[in-house]
Amino acid sequence: MKFDSNRAWKEASAAIAANREVLLALAGVFFLLPSLAFALLMPSPEAQANATPEQALRAAQAYYGAAMPFLVPMTIVQAAGTLGLLALFTDRRRPTVGEAIKLGFIGLLPYVGAQLLLGIAIGVAFGVLAGIAAVTGVQALVVVVIVLGFVGVVYAMIKTSLAAPVIMVEGTRNPVTALRRSWTLTKGNSLRLGLFYLLLFVVFFVIITIVTALVGLVATVVAGSEASKVIDAVISSAMGSAMTLYFVAAIAAAHRQLAGASPERVAETFE
Repeated sequence: MKFDSNRAWKEASAAIAANREVLLALAGVFFLLPSLAFALLMPSPEAQANATPEQALRAAQAYYGAAMPFLVPMTIVQAAGTLGLLALFTDRRRPTVGEAIKLGFIGLLPYVGAQLLLGIAIGVAFGVLAGIAAVTGVQALVVVVIVLGFVGVVYAMIKTSLAAPVIMVEGTRNPVTALRRSWTLTKGNSLRLGLFYLLLFVVFFVIITIVTALVGLVATVVAGSEASKVIDAVISSAMGSAMTLYFVAAIAAAHRQLAGASPERVAETFE
């Protein structure tokens, strides 16, 4: 089956419209509030105009080192929220918010396991290739390996992008099986899926950038620079939560389409 991005977008939009209140409540708890708290507690350091690349790297390392105790729990909470959203999008029993949260945490362990396995596999493969290239001492080869590594990471992420719905919809609890199933489902559609994800990202990135810039400008003029930082954090977190909501809906729609869900199940999603 060829992936139809237009159909996937329509189904994702319809699913969100049909369950807007419940989805917004779940997205607010798992994405908006954690993101806002992180943005306020751990604001990104301001870039130094005269900083060297080494100084910038050290500053970034120091920032993320300090932010890690907050970043890891937030990532886990948002992963559970993603799975909970998938339960709301795909479970024909129409779970309540509380039931969806419970289902999300039930699926959290295999989902985290799948992501860790994927990360380890990518890290090992890239490390081996980078090591071989470094040993040769050929700078051009190192650059080629880095570029190929980036392409490989993107490809692997696309191929395994349906692991979460495989866990939540198909009930798979084995991380390896979930990754293999996603790889099989995306066979022959990797480019179409990649372009679909890229288009969604670009559209939301442009919207978020424009809205944040406009609101930030107005807030700075009206409320001052300090208040504008808080307002900017609120707007950025809200827009980021909306983007996540649509991405999860899109992934659910892509899985439904490629897995060959029954017409009855599709209809139930939008009732």
